[in-house]
Amino acid sequence: MGPAASVEVSVVLPAYNEEDSIEETVQRTLTALDGFLTGGYEVIVAEDGCDDDTPDIATRLAAEDSRIRHVHSDERLGRGGALERAFEAAHGDVLVYFDTDLATDLKHLEELVERIRSGEYDVATGSRWLPGRVADRPAKRGVPSRGYNSLVRLLLHSELRDHQCGFKAFSRDAFDHLSTQVEDAHWFWDTEMLVRAQREGFRVAEFPVDWTPKGDTKVDLVRDVFGMGSQVLRTWWQLSVQPRVTRRVTLTAGGVLTLLALVLMTQYIDFGAVVTEMRQADPALVIGGALIYVLSWPLRGLRYRDILAEQGYRTSVGFLTGAVFISQTGNLVFPARAGDAVRAYVVKMRRGIPYPSGFASLAVERVFDLLTITLLAGIVLIGYTVTGQTAELARAVTGAEGAGRVAVAVATAVGIGAVVAVAAIIASARSGTRFVRGAVYRFSTDSYAERVIEVLEQFVGDVQRVAGTRAGFSRIGLTSVLIWTLDVVTAVFVLRAFEPGMGLVTLVSVGFFAVSVGNLAKVLPLSPGGVGLYEGAFTLLVVGLTGVGYPLALGAAVLDHAVKNIVTVIGGVASMLALNVSLTTAVDQGPDGGDVEVDVVQDD
Repeated sequence: MGPAASVEVSVVLPAYNEEDSIEETVQRTLTALDGFLTGGYEVIVAEDGCDDDTPDIATRLAAEDSRIRHVHSDERLGRGGALERAFEAAHGDVLVYFDTDLATDLKHLEELVERIRSGEYDVATGSRWLPGRVADRPAKRGVPSRGYNSLVRLLLHSELRDHQCGFKAFSRDAFDHLSTQVEDAHWFWDTEMLVRAQREGFRVAEFPVDWTPKGDTKVDLVRDVFGMGSQVLRTWWQLSVQPRVTRRVTLTAGGVLTLLALVLMTQYIDFGAVVTEMRQADPALVIGGALIYVLSWPLRGLRYRDILAEQGYRTSVGFLTGAVFISQTGNLVFPARAGDAVRAYVVKMRRGIPYPSGFASLAVERVFDLLTITLLAGIVLIGYTVTGQTAELARAVTGAEGAGRVAVAVATAVGIGAVVAVAAIIASARSGTRFVRGAVYRFSTDSYAERVIEVLEQFVGDVQRVAGTRAGFSRIGLTSVLIWTLDVVTAVFVLRAFEPGMGLVTLVSVGFFAVSVGNLAKVLPLSPGGVGLYEGAFTLLVVGLTGVGYPLALGAAVLDHAVKNIVTVIGGVASMLALNVSLTTAVDQGPDGGDVEVDVVQDD
């Protein structure tokens, strides 16, 4: 009978750059196993892309003792990836692992193995937080550990006290079942295995162990904050949210949230003071303004297609127009422009465009929007300067109070920021400097930091690729000018519907300036859809530059914004039905995407 057939217990030692301790750890492990097993075991060094002498030492140990095996990886798989690879190669039915620093006292090894070997449990784990354990945890380890375990217990409904203790065992059946579900390949692997084991009904034993910290922790800021935290949220989404949501629920929620957008519009403005003026508005001009605004939406889809094309992705204008409609409708409902995340999800799930590229395309679109409306406002401001009207403008701004003055101040800051952002993007694109890597390395050089760097560099690279080419910049810039010109013309039609008694030149110049500043003001996500800030800036400038009455100016501002939001909502609802998604598409299909159509074509 070969050695594989006689192996009952497989002990895996995950090793990354452990040249100073791996040989002693292996020998102490063999001694501990000999103390309660009469053969029938193997010790596997799961060497994970080491760049020191650990591979050579492991190879030598395996050659000297048939009970020792060496599983090598040329590249770093991560802690979870290395363990899974070793367990898959293991011969035993009882699968054990513990950290090579032997922080957990090996006197508990027999108890760990027998919990599984006896058939009483499917999973067993040591705990540093149960009564009866001895664990000298310094504050820099103990406080984060308690916080992390409390978060896992709260969000993932785990009954365990310690999820990250590196002292665990699985039955072969439990491992084979759980490993197909666990997605993380690094430090969260332990937690996800335990959480999913409980959810799947496996018998899990947690028992106290004596634990002593050895050396410095390998936990770091980037991995913990961005890695473990995001994985907890991802698992919570998959286990607690996604199973409870059906297509009917998501479509209903999308409809309710869309209606909520219209209701919210009435909460930021007192309509009582302007109802009379709004009743006097010429409905034909208002409808004409709405139709003009509708024309801007295919241009938005065309611009978004061009942005994605610069990134190397090809898809149709019709689909992208619908995606923009859905995301903008979401921005009317959710604060902090959360609707943008819906668009990134839609293009990811329906066209296979990665999240970093999707968010990068949104960032480029937003920068071009800000740059364009800043440019339009600047042109009008130059016109006021040439015609000697800057004094009136200054009095209008400095004499304003409340939301109007705040809105103009916000618009000024945002406009300056847009110009600086564009300059920085173009400069970084031409310099080719890898500033992301340098910035992240200030906090961490861990392997998880490399994953963070890959995502951020893809994002920054996509932004630079669009802004760094003259043809792409010019084409997307021209489309942006057309989009915002139609937006302004819509406002001019609505303002003209109130018969403000001003000449066409004045009407157009005031319209361009008021709309531009109003849109800059609503960039900060202080309210869904920017309701309130837009009206404040628009009203302030119209009153200050033309002398028309406050009720008329506010009525025009409210009606202009309402017309645009209503068109957006109608287009958003139609797009949700056409694309069979909703504002809660992410809930409907989940992070895995489900059965989705992927027809993206990416350039080399």
